[in-house]
Amino acid sequence: MKPCLPRANPFAVDAWFDLSCTLTFAVPAEDIAARLPSCLVPDTYDDRWGFVAVAVVQTRKLRPAGMPAFLGHDFVLAGYRYFVRYRSASGRNLRGLFIVRSETDKRHMEWLGNLFTRYKYVKTDIRVTRDDHRIGVRSPGTGLEIEVDISPDCGLPEGSPFTRWEDARRFSGPLPFTFTCEREKNRVLIVEGVRSHWQPRPVRVIHQRIPQLQSLGLGHAVPANAFIVENIPYHWKAGVAEPWPAP
Repeated sequence: MKPCLPRANPFAVDAWFDLSCTLTFAVPAEDIAARLPSCLVPDTYDDRWGFVAVAVVQTRKLRPAGMPAFLGHDFVLAGYRYFVRYRSASGRNLRGLFIVRSETDKRHMEWLGNLFTRYKYVKTDIRVTRDDHRIGVRSPGTGLEIEVDISPDCGLPEGSPFTRWEDARRFSGPLPFTFTCEREKNRVLIVEGVRSHWQPRPVRVIHQRIPQLQSLGLGHAVPANAFIVENIPYHWKAGVAEPWPAP
């Protein structure tokens, strides 16, 4: 992993999401809390459940905002993140994500991602396939395997803590903010994402193997929802730093 700049997320970024496929898992909220920096708390459902998500994104033309699209990069990304809340210096209660690992299919994305962010990029052999009925994700190197049925009218996974899609929709991302907590620098970095036409569609998981959940100590996670979105313009604002909040 390459060293990053003293200031992460120093500029705004534009991209186009051809496809984003996300599987969200529920665990007891205290299991998420134990894995978070002290400035964050789990974003919970029913005062009981916390959530970890695995999102696989086919991205095109990722580039600093203002640059021509033809200078952008195309890549596949798998991101592992916790759903969290943060009390800002102004007193706002912000919902967002805390990223614990990012995987990409391109070496230059690993290098640039770790230079400009703290999102822990790793180069893997991840690939996405698709036909009229299914989407598949494979990474032989990491063991990641996902296959979903994209037929209409897919419901929630069996055993999900949600009883209605309307409730699950609140945890179908993307949440507005991403947080990087730098205790050694006594600061929290906040990146706001801006998107339009985000209309998640539930999908049915046919098969999943996600070894990273075991690595995170969350092998007991329960499938909570699964969805896709397609053809989304996405913009990330430059990061804004705040002092680490007092206890």
